[in-house]
Amino acid sequence: MEDRNYRKNRQPAASCMPASDAAASGQGAVVSPVAEEKMERLKAYLRSLGSLAVGFSGGVDSTFLLAAAQEVLGSRALAITAAVSAVPARELKEAEEFCRSRGIRQVICRIDPLRIEAFRKNLPERCYYCKKAIFAEIRKTAREYGIEYVAEGSNMDDLGDYRPGLRAVEELSVTSPLREAGLYKDEIRQLSRAMGLPTWNKPSYACLASRFVYGEEITEEKLRMVERAEQFLIDHGFLEERVRMHGKLARIEVPAGDIPRIAAGGFREVLWEEFRRIGFAFITLDLRGYRLGSMNETIRGENNRQLPEP
Repeated sequence: MEDRNYRKNRQPAASCMPASDAAASGQGAVVSPVAEEKMERLKAYLRSLGSLAVGFSGGVDSTFLLAAAQEVLGSRALAITAAVSAVPARELKEAEEFCRSRGIRQVICRIDPLRIEAFRKNLPERCYYCKKAIFAEIRKTAREYGIEYVAEGSNMDDLGDYRPGLRAVEELSVTSPLREAGLYKDEIRQLSRAMGLPTWNKPSYACLASRFVYGEEITEEKLRMVERAEQFLIDHGFLEERVRMHGKLARIEVPAGDIPRIAAGGFREVLWEEFRRIGFAFITLDLRGYRLGSMNETIRGENNRQLPEP
């Protein structure tokens, strides 16, 4: 189904337009009985909703959730993707290609988080304000399509880190089907592989705003610098990577096993020259290696306990 004629007046910070669709199929793989049981629990929950708009980023979790929703609800499942400056263009392209290949109707909402002061100033609760703006727009769009329920793709593992965005999800009454089913990341990858989803082994990803130390102002220029730097690493085979920005200093994280390769003489010089062209004055390599949420290490309390959400 094509919806290219959809147009609505919106606030200056957000605008929506639909993307196209088509069809595809996947291939199976063996999964654990526990994961299979949780899959049936997920399907039952989705079936109870009747219709659903999925906040779809193209990552491992939301792709799995959207595919499950399409399987259960058919045309009553809608993908709504937020195109924001903190998400690389490649992620939006992959999200569009997935929906097109599987015949899923998709709506693209363009939202500018840099208009949100708490986001721009990169406060510790940045994710809360950004997520609330995004899902408020997604809810509005879903209702325009006659869909009552909106879902996001967090899983059980997401409860173990500093996640102020989950508070925004709860306040907006957005459902979390993967958590309802008790699914963990490894199980989602198993099931995704069984369903033939291209994201089953995709590295975990977080928006580019997570690359900045809290308190450092986020700008369009800085976001594009990080995007270019990370794309350079991806193009050279470093698929699990982060470029953390500390002023004009780039702190590169790659898995420990990749550190010798990235530090090798020939490539090190090429990397240094490219990062200098991008605009970094200093280029460093984090010897601890790649890890999720390393910027959150600066806001943990005594004994490395998670601070309460603001």
